[in-house]
Amino acid sequence: MKMKRVCNMFVATALTCSMIAVPVFAAPNTSGLEEQKKAAENEVNSLQSQLSTLMSKMTDLQNQLITKGEEITKAEKQLEEAQAKEKQQYEDMKLRIKYMYEEGDGSAVERILSSGSIAEMLSQAEYVQKIHTYDRNMLDEYVETVNEVEELKTTLEEDMNKLEDMQTEYEAQQTELSNTIESKSAEVENLDAQIQEAARKAAEEERERQRLAEEAAKNESANNGGGTSNGGGTAPNTPETPGTPETPGTPDTPSTPETPSDPGNNGGGGSGNTSAAQAIVNAAWTQIGVPYVWGGTTPYVGLDCSGLTQWCHAQAGISIGRVDTDQLYGGQRVSDPQPGDIAWTPGHVAIYIGNGQMIEAQQPGTTICVSPVRVSVYVRYW
Repeated sequence: MKMKRVCNMFVATALTCSMIAVPVFAAPNTSGLEEQKKAAENEVNSLQSQLSTLMSKMTDLQNQLITKGEEITKAEKQLEEAQAKEKQQYEDMKLRIKYMYEEGDGSAVERILSSGSIAEMLSQAEYVQKIHTYDRNMLDEYVETVNEVEELKTTLEEDMNKLEDMQTEYEAQQTELSNTIESKSAEVENLDAQIQEAARKAAEEERERQRLAEEAAKNESANNGGGTSNGGGTAPNTPETPGTPETPGTPDTPSTPETPSDPGNNGGGGSGNTSAAQAIVNAAWTQIGVPYVWGGTTPYVGLDCSGLTQWCHAQAGISIGRVDTDQLYGGQRVSDPQPGDIAWTPGHVAIYIGNGQMIEAQQPGTTICVSPVRVSVYVRYW
């Protein structure tokens, strides 16, 4: 029986010790979601690049359509001019034919035969021939011009139709790309929401583990309240004998105030309160995805880097300075960074969460996120 009681005590002690182990500062397992989000973001960037190229092509196409339209208008004007010229030539020919008909065919022969000399006769004959040649040449020129202009107009209209078909195709591609980008952007937002939710749940689980660990520690302390000796036996407490009142001694000489050495080496150093450290880390996780706002101090709305670190410490009941230099000088610089410490570099601060990572509000246009550590100075307040 005695051996059985010893075994039971051993098991109970082991269980209790396991419950009061130092809590682990676990980050949410969101690597898979982060990879999906990154892949979706890369795809959105690629689609936007394709859309930009397509829009550039559409702009060039619009310019080509305008040029072709101007060329078609010019060809139509040339055709109208040729037709007007042909009409005028036709009217002139009708007048000459009418004149020759009214005068009779013999009039021309009579003028030639009635010439005063051979030179005048040849001149008259040559004149008549030139009129006929001129009319024939003008007719041939008109037909050639009309054919060229009509052929040019047909070619331009065919080119215009091809360009309009290309425009229709480009517009369809634009619609498809825009819809795909919208869908992928919604996917990115959904993945980001899942990551934020996972971070929130992880923070809640960590707070619950911490609460259970603290509760177990209190129970252990209550169970051992009577005190145990190192030999395993319990020794009765001997009542203290009231001592003789101490004779007032010489008052201590006030110590000389310490001169600050390196920034933050001893100023306001923390007490190693892991509960406070965990509260700082948990608070930082709740701000993932919140926009960076320069000078921002409003959680869930907008924070800058020092606003984030100040607010996270406030959630642990710790008051720190507002700007990064105050936060450096007000805490204890440490060489063994732990989750909950401030990761400091000139002009920038973040919350260290372990495993070489930190949560930071980086710069305008970004949101609060987890990043690899880029600092070598760590400051502790807990």
